[in-house]
Amino acid sequence: MTDLKQTPLYDTYKEYGAKIIDFGGWALPVQFSSIKKEHEAVRTKAGLFDVSHMGEIEVTGSDSRAFLQKMMTNDVSVLKDNKAQYTAMCYENGGTVDDLLIYQKSEQHYLLVVNAANIEKDFDWLVQHEFGDVTLKNVSEEMGQLALQGPIAEKVLQTLTSEDLSNIKFFNFKDRVELAGVEVLVSRTGYTGEDGFELYCDANDAAMLWKKILEAGESEGIIPCGLGARDTLRFEATLALYGQELSKDITPIEAGIGFAVKVNKDDFIGQSILKKQKEEGPSRKLVGIEMIEKGIPRHGYDVYSGDERIGFVTTGTQSPTLQKNIGLALVDANYASMEMEVEVQVRQKRLKAKVVSTPFYKRSK
Repeated sequence: MTDLKQTPLYDTYKEYGAKIIDFGGWALPVQFSSIKKEHEAVRTKAGLFDVSHMGEIEVTGSDSRAFLQKMMTNDVSVLKDNKAQYTAMCYENGGTVDDLLIYQKSEQHYLLVVNAANIEKDFDWLVQHEFGDVTLKNVSEEMGQLALQGPIAEKVLQTLTSEDLSNIKFFNFKDRVELAGVEVLVSRTGYTGEDGFELYCDANDAAMLWKKILEAGESEGIIPCGLGARDTLRFEATLALYGQELSKDITPIEAGIGFAVKVNKDDFIGQSILKKQKEEGPSRKLVGIEMIEKGIPRHGYDVYSGDERIGFVTTGTQSPTLQKNIGLALVDANYASMEMEVEVQVRQKRLKAKVVSTPFYKRSK
């Protein structure tokens, strides 16, 4: 594991019994106790994740907003200070460079949070298209990021700060909050389908913050969580994962995140293709599938209708919350109707499944 990239929490993992794996070139915990236990904790109480492998890019200068409007599929002009936005960046052909979050600190200062495997690629793509008074800085190495997710996340975090966290609404954030004695950007966002916060701090403060949050939540049943539970949680909530639901060959419209593509805004990269897909409907669609026969639909498995290969599974597992074998599949749009029966090639067998609605899981407000 020594040749892998490490987050500022790497040395802390051992104290909590982490099982570490190679995740896209990073040494990260897949689990601390068990994926099911961690998944359940986030759905019923709260769990703490180290997501410091994610990338952060600062965009500053008087042309920042115009630049981001050109680069992003969502309408950056509607952003206000202390608000976050989910968006995608696309190639000219509509394929996805990455999906990301934009934080507006001011109209001349933005923080982009990108996927770990795409940091260099995203930064290069942005630099390549830079214009006007814009400065780009990759600050990924300087920042730590933790995510506290679950129904009691606010209750526990509130014990560590005098800032009234109930004032931070969904997709809003507050910068420079003193939390457990350190300065943190507190964002009410997440990747689990639950309420919760993502916390951005100086890399040197991340390990201390991790320990303080776990201590504060110990009596409430908060536990450390790894990538395994993060994946099952985001999957149940049908939140796209780059490299699976999204890629250079899959557009945001095909992947079902069309809500983050505003085709009628000012000119942006990939606009004409995405506009056409929105108006005419894409030829492929991401659908939920539920197995009728016994088997788990895994990433990359082919999906058939009769003898015709109609698509492939992007993510699949046995859902810990629903106790069902379910998957997301990118299929020919003609086979995307609810309850339509399809077959998934599981090793040597083709097993029956049906198209079902998504998200598989939605928390009760």
